[in-house]
Formats: sequence, C-alpha cells, structure tokens
Amino acid sequence: MNAEEWSGMDNKELEAEIHPLKREDGNAPDNPENCTEKEGACRNGTRLSQLSRWRTAAFFLSLFLCLIVVFAFSFIIPCPVRPVSQRTWDRKYSSAVTYKFLAVEDVNEDKVQDVIFVFKDTNGSSAFNGSCSDEGLSAPCAFVAAVSGTNGSTLWERPATEDLLWMECAIEKLDGAESPGCLVIGNPELLTAIDPRSGKVRWRQFNNFGANYTVVTPLLKMPDVDGDGFQDLMIFATAGDETQSVLYSGKSGNQLGTGGRLSLGARPGYVMHVTKTGAYYVLFYSADSLYGYPVKDLYSMATGTESRLAGLRHDPQWEKKIQSPTRHIPLRSSGDVRYLVKVPGRAGENLLVVKSDVAELLDGQTLDSLWTVNASHVLSEPVFGYYTPDAPHVVLESGLGPHRKKVMIIEGGSGAVRWEQELNSGAGSPGPATLHTADHRSMFLFWGEHPAEANDTGSPASPQNLYLFHPSYPNALLELRNSSERIVAFDAVLFERSRHACYVLLTGPQSSEGPGWVSVAKRKLKEDVSGSRVIWLSQETGHSEQSIKDRIFRMRFSSQL
Repeated sequence: MNAEEWSGMDNKELEAEIHPLKREDGNAPDNPENCTEKEGACRNGTRLSQLSRWRTAAFFLSLFLCLIVVFAFSFIIPCPVRPVSQRTWDRKYSSAVTYKFLAVEDVNEDKVQDVIFVFKDTNGSSAFNGSCSDEGLSAPCAFVAAVSGTNGSTLWERPATEDLLWMECAIEKLDGAESPGCLVIGNPELLTAIDPRSGKVRWRQFNNFGANYTVVTPLLKMPDVDGDGFQDLMIFATAGDETQSVLYSGKSGNQLGTGGRLSLGARPGYVMHVTKTGAYYVLFYSADSLYGYPVKDLYSMATGTESRLAGLRHDPQWEKKIQSPTRHIPLRSSGDVRYLVKVPGRAGENLLVVKSDVAELLDGQTLDSLWTVNASHVLSEPVFGYYTPDAPHVVLESGLGPHRKKVMIIEGGSGAVRWEQELNSGAGSPGPATLHTADHRSMFLFWGEHPAEANDTGSPASPQNLYLFHPSYPNALLELRNSSERIVAFDAVLFERSRHACYVLLTGPQSSEGPGWVSVAKRKLKEDVSGSRVIWLSQETGHSEQSIKDRIFRMRFSSQL
C-alpha cells in the first residue's frame, strides 16, 4: 500500500469520528436540508417521536397514580385496630356462689372469645347497677354474666332466675335470630332465652314439668319439627323411674304438644346420634342398660301426631339391633353405664360406652362392639385429642383408690393404650382438656399431683397441679401451676383463631354452700410454659429441660383438625 492510500484511509477515519451518524451517501439522517427532498419521511419521524413521548408520559402518570393509591391505603386510611389482649386477668365477686357452667364465645364480635358464666348474689357486680328485684325475682338470684376475653371487663350481666338448673349456649337460631343463643332452665319453672351479644331476653316461657321432676341434661337440639324453619328443643325431666319429654319451639319457646312418657329407670343420660342413612336416634343410658329411640317416635309421643319431615325416619339396621318393645340395645360388657359419648372416626362417628369397669366402643352404624378397654371408676367425661397426627384418641381418667387416678390416652381406632400416667388426685379435681397444635396433634392438660413431687400419699386438701403433656416428649410433663382453690369449672380455649391459647378457671363456693369469693380467670398458656418445671417420667436422653420448654413455647395452634 503506497502513501496516497494510507493518506486516504486516515482522512475517512477522521471524517467518521467527526460525523459518526453520517450515512454512506453523505447525508445525515436528521439534516434539515434533506427534509425538502424527503418531507414525508420527516413528518413520519416527528409523529413517531411525539407518540413515544405520549407513551412515556402515560406510563409515568399511571405509576404516579398507583403510588398515590398505595400510600393512601398504607398511611391515610387507618387499619382495623386489633384488640390488645392481656396475658392474664382475674375477675372476682364477693359474697357469691357459682354453678358448674362455663361457655366461651365471641360476645362483642371483636374476633376474641369471651367468657359467659353464672353467679348467685343479691346484687350484680360494681360494674352493673342491677338487682334481682329488677326482674321480679326474690334475692339472692342467679346472674348470667359475660366478661371480655381481652381484659376481663364486664360486657353485660342479667338476673335470669332464682336458682339455675341448667344453662346451655351456642343454640343455633334460637328465637329465629341469626346469631346463636343461650337457654336458661331455672327454678321456679322458667325457661329464658338470652341473646349472648347483649344479654337481652329473647323470650321467656313457663315450663310444664311438674313437681319433683329433675331436668336431664344436656338439652336435645331437634331438627325443625314444626316447619317454621328453625330447629326445636326437647327437654327431658325425671321423677323416679319415669321420664317426661317436652317439646318446645326454638323460635318462640311455645310448647308443642302435651308431652310424652318413657320408662328408662332413674336419672338417665342421653346423646343424639345420626346414622349413616340420615336417621335421627336418641340413645338413653340408665343403670346397666342402653336404649335407642328414633326422634320420629319421640316427636309422636310428645305431640300425638306423625311427623312428615324426611329426616325423621327409622334406620332398618338399627331397628334390627334394638329389642322391641323395651327398645333395649344389648352390649357385650356388663356394669353400670356412667358416660355415653360420640367418638370421631374415619368413616363417621362411633359411640363410646363408659361403664363402671370397662370402656366399650360401638360402631356408629351397626352397633357392633369394636373394642373394650379396662377402665374402672372413670372420674370425668372423656375428652378427645390427637396423640398421633390426624388419628382421634380418647382421654380417660380412671380412679385407682383413695386420692389416686390414672390418666390414659387410648387410640380411637384400635383401643390400644398409647400413654398412661398415675397421679395423686384430690376430691373434685377438674377433668382434662386438649388443644390442637399445627402439627396435627394435641396438647393434653390435666390436674393432679405427680407422686414423686408429693410429700405424702395425697389428700383431699392437697394442692392441685396443672400438667401439660405433648406426644413429642412422652417421658416428660410440664408442671404449669398449682392451685389450692376450689375449681368449679376448667377449660382450655383458643381465644383467637389458631392463636392465643389460654385456659379459664372458675373457682369459689357452689350454690349448695355458703357465699364467698367467686373468681373467673384467664391465663395465657405460653406464659405458664415459660415459668414451668419439667418432670421426667423416665430417664431422658438427648433433650434438656430448657429445649423442651422452648419447643413447646414455639408451637403453633390450630382451631380445628
């Protein structure tokens, strides 16, 4: 390459650096001089440029509006105020007595459960300026009260009856209302439906049981038998060996029919069971016998007419098992029947018959015996929990002798005893309770005194300790607290959905005793876990006391499994 060629190349490279966008034809793309030749192309370029600017402006305007909306919801519009729940509270009433009734539901609709209970006094508490005479009742009388689950403050109180025979809440569409209601059965003969949201009376009716009759509890919630669109109620009362059945309208409280008569023996108990074919049956137990009556027949006895409801019918399979005309159901085991409860199962509910020396599970459809477990002198009504994930288990407390008991966790499907522990137990010790955890198992809570911790063999005056057991640590108990007070009612509850696990204690003298201090208290479970003490049931390897407490403290809860 000669010198002239090198010189030409240098000039071109220099020109390219000076005019980098110049095309090979020597014309710059945006040179105004070229617009006279390509005016159309220039106008198109200008329109595209303007369109691009409009698009950019629209994008930033949309972004600006979105940011305004986000900031408005974040800072300008206030979020709902979450109620701040106290970890523990204690509400006391002086010169009063109480009853073995405790209900938990959201009374003031703040998404936190509240506590409903009954105490007997001449006047209400200092937070309620009311007296028995306000409702035309002689003093002292029974007050129904609701206290806030967040801080224990009084939500409402109402004089309801002179003496409480039975009370039950969570009755659907009572008085035709959308929210559930509470029904008070009082003495003298009075039925009172109360709105738990306000404490107002929905309806009040006189009952027709007659003298010397004792009310059989709980209430029997019937399907809608009078055709008004609301479920109805049947109440049983006994005098000697005779049981009277009286049917009431859930909407108005009016009695339906004249009532019926059954011969079941002294002081029977019962449960209502729905078979797989959809037939409603009431199972009565008295002494050593079990009886089965279809609700269809009970309705006919009480009203003297036949029901036309499709659900009120006979189950052919059950009718083959029930002996006529006595309506007796034969059982494999013998002994006095103490409890009859329904047990959840994979294929539907089964029936657990707890007798004086044995517990027997019956198939909910065939009434055949599935298993039996030795359980003498059962002290309290069985409760249910999950020792293994998603497998229902039965918790039984069996008496072993003076001031001694054994807590058993029994697998519902097979009857195998998965865990048991002996404890000292005073008279009137509360029954057990369970709380479901997020790992599809349960925490088990029960009262007593571990023998290794006792100074003697136990006595009725010994303090009662509350223990927590979780299947993750089968050889350890957490001692949460002790109480020397007379515990009338006890329950473990999630005060907020899937959180805020607590237990509630109702203590004080009962209605048959002289007046004294009545107390209703809530304690947050995790607070007691932090200050608890681990009791080893056997030699432990691999876990420290603090690691167990920390693990249980961090456990999450489930409202239902």
